[in-house]
Amino acid sequence: MVTEAAFATRAGRMKASEIRELLKLLDRPDIVSFAGGIPDPALFPAEAFAEAYRHILAGEAGRAALQYSVSEGYRPLRDRLVGQMAGLGIACTADNVFIVSGSQQALDYLGKLYLSPSDTALVTTPTYLGALQAFNAYEPAYDQLSPGGNRTAESYRQAAAAAGGRVKLAYLSADFANPTGETLGREGRERLIDLAEELDVALVEDAAYQALRYDGEPIPPILALELARKGGDIERTRTIYCGSFSKTLSPGLRVGFVVASRAVIGKLVLIKQAADLHSSTINQMAIAEVAAGQFGEQVERVRAVYRRRRDAMLAALARYMPAGVAWTRPEGGMFVWLTLPAGLDAAALLAEAVETQKVAFVPGQAFHADGTGANTLRLSFSCADEAAIEAGIARLGGLLEGAIGRRAA
Repeated sequence: MVTEAAFATRAGRMKASEIRELLKLLDRPDIVSFAGGIPDPALFPAEAFAEAYRHILAGEAGRAALQYSVSEGYRPLRDRLVGQMAGLGIACTADNVFIVSGSQQALDYLGKLYLSPSDTALVTTPTYLGALQAFNAYEPAYDQLSPGGNRTAESYRQAAAAAGGRVKLAYLSADFANPTGETLGREGRERLIDLAEELDVALVEDAAYQALRYDGEPIPPILALELARKGGDIERTRTIYCGSFSKTLSPGLRVGFVVASRAVIGKLVLIKQAADLHSSTINQMAIAEVAAGQFGEQVERVRAVYRRRRDAMLAALARYMPAGVAWTRPEGGMFVWLTLPAGLDAAALLAEAVETQKVAFVPGQAFHADGTGANTLRLSFSCADEAAIEAGIARLGGLLEGAIGRRAA
């Protein structure tokens, strides 16, 4: 039997995802689940994908679809993404686009590329749990990224030196972030570009939810803002844009992408060659075909459904949450973030919520690199219809009212 001592030190930082465990509750019909931050499968363009696979395999491209392929990704898909990026103000070429097996793989590769043990990764508090899991394998220290500008570059340098390394990257989701649903304004994005320049670090922009805006004015991606500063020359930028088709077309096909300077893309390609050679060719081809035919229509369909569910959840929270509970009001995405009165532990309340109220959520502490946030939780509205949202939030409100009352007694 292999003992723990045989494992690399990084294995000690690998933890199971609380969210992946909670997804098992989706199979229980008696549970109203706000836990899984996943798309509603009823919205997947299944027929379009079925036709795309039939067309690909029946045509001349069928053999290529089943063969090994280039590590950079399927060229027609990369060409299409060049046009998609142009619509966001990001001028690039296919050489600046790299296809990965979901944007989660991109985060793992970026951790491998930039982080040595004891180096510091700057992350927001809270931040996406999957980013922490990806980065943890490379044994970094963490420091709180403050887009509000109340930290100086020198303070970050000193903290990183005290941890035994240097600041190597800053990571955030600027649009409808997982888990909070919040969006960083243009001024904050500009400040982050300034900070990254002062620290000479990579700025990783996780844009997984960027297409899911329901109201409010769109804000240019961080990469677009940096490009404007640098004369439109992407080769001079340090922002690394990570995108995905998981929230719009299909998460199961695992097709994501990275847009960055060729210097960064070249390194990521080498990592992929060593890891899995290339992402699934046929899946990339199917994504390219379906996206070419109906991407805009599909995005509008998804937005309409999720907008109604977001509105239903915010209205229900206003009706049923007791005094002392606060929540975010996202302009898009899939999430609402609740902050409970100090002293309440969302993780401790979860078991009671599931067993007595038949409602599930994700405790917020897992999203905090420093282990704080016990009195926070994440709700997802993407997979519950309006009736289920009304019932589930009413039950959750009753549970929290009882917990607050017990604590005050």
